[in-house]
Amino acid sequence: MKLRTKQFTIDCWKLCSQLPKTREYNNLVFQLLKSSSSVGANWRASQRPKSTADFINKLKIVEEEADESCFWLEILIEIMNDDTSEANRLWKESDELLRIIVASIKTAKNKPS
Repeated sequence: MKLRTKQFTIDCWKLCSQLPKTREYNNLVFQLLKSSSSVGANWRASQRPKSTADFINKLKIVEEEADESCFWLEILIEIMNDDTSEANRLWKESDELLRIIVASIKTAKNKPS
């Protein structure tokens, strides 16, 4: 997951670097870069928890940021005029990461203390 979330951040950055440099795209690019990079950064932070509750709280941040990345990628796919294959691939990756994180949170919550 450490490498996967890092690669997701890099791939989103690469996609964003190819988008038009307009006022309309700039906000979307900023938001996607922020949320996608937060997925990887907060995943790493979750691997150094102080307690199970801390682990769950950090994963909840990853969940929120992965979901936000899905949202921005959905918007991007809807407004792009060109090939959306990379944006679609990244949306699928973000959705998969989100599902993994949700499952991890459920497992951590059900784990005996």
